[in-house]
Amino acid sequence: MFNNLDRRNFIKSSALFAGASFGNASTFHPLNSQETIGVELAIATICLDGFGDEYFDSAFKIIPQTPIRNVEFNVWYPRSLSPAGIDSIRERCYQNGLKPISLQGSSFGGNAAKDTAHKLWLMEKTKALGCRRVKFTGAKRGTQGGLDTVIEVLKELAPAAEEMDVLIAVENHANNNIETIEDYKKIFAAVDSSHVGMCLDMGHFDGAGISNFEVIDRFHDKINHIDLKDVVAFGTYNSVPYGEGVTRGEEIIQALINKNYTGYVVIEQAPPQEGMELVSEMTRIYNQFAKFVKKA
Repeated sequence: MFNNLDRRNFIKSSALFAGASFGNASTFHPLNSQETIGVELAIATICLDGFGDEYFDSAFKIIPQTPIRNVEFNVWYPRSLSPAGIDSIRERCYQNGLKPISLQGSSFGGNAAKDTAHKLWLMEKTKALGCRRVKFTGAKRGTQGGLDTVIEVLKELAPAAEEMDVLIAVENHANNNIETIEDYKKIFAAVDSSHVGMCLDMGHFDGAGISNFEVIDRFHDKINHIDLKDVVAFGTYNSVPYGEGVTRGEEIIQALINKNYTGYVVIEQAPPQEGMELVSEMTRIYNQFAKFVKKA
């Protein structure tokens, strides 16, 4: 545990870092010098904890043994969403020298009022952690109200996101209500906000048979988050360890940097494979992409 002064200083320093990196009102900023070119690498807790309710025990054990310090927390379970759960994330990050950069909650869909309340809560909690991103995908395609419910909820969230200065990253998944270029065209036509954008999950676009490069050409000014993932074949979603599939991650990241993207690239290789030595595996992926990290 740490005292209240240390906690306040930790939150303050995290918030200042977030503001310095990403500004106060927009996803991108101009590339004025060589120092601003590049991205920040991060890791999602799903890489270490899988889909179970592990309370991030594996994540906090393994991540400090890697070069990675930026962490996205997958807060899908009640105890992780509670005030005590958020306090635990903050305190354990402080103890382990890690920086929370975003929260991913459960998907859009179902009752719009409950969905809006859930996502507003996570927007408040991400601010409490000193970061400014929340990430959500959709439900299985054609269920939970479809894309219409996603848009209905985003319309309610957008003004709050702008007021709170929280970026909402709407993530694509294969076979999902949020999957195709047409889906995103409808979302952004209905919700025109500097604080509502796309989380480009490169593995899921490949798995859905959609070109990441076409997505970048059409929506580069709306992409505010990136998930790094590899899949076995174009048009088939089956996640594999990075480098064993067809996803052209280095080319995708470079294409985004060429379009002035300077945000996070989140390692999201999941779930962990049985017998995999996770410290060395996550370090391997980090080292492969470290050349894209912007200079201090």
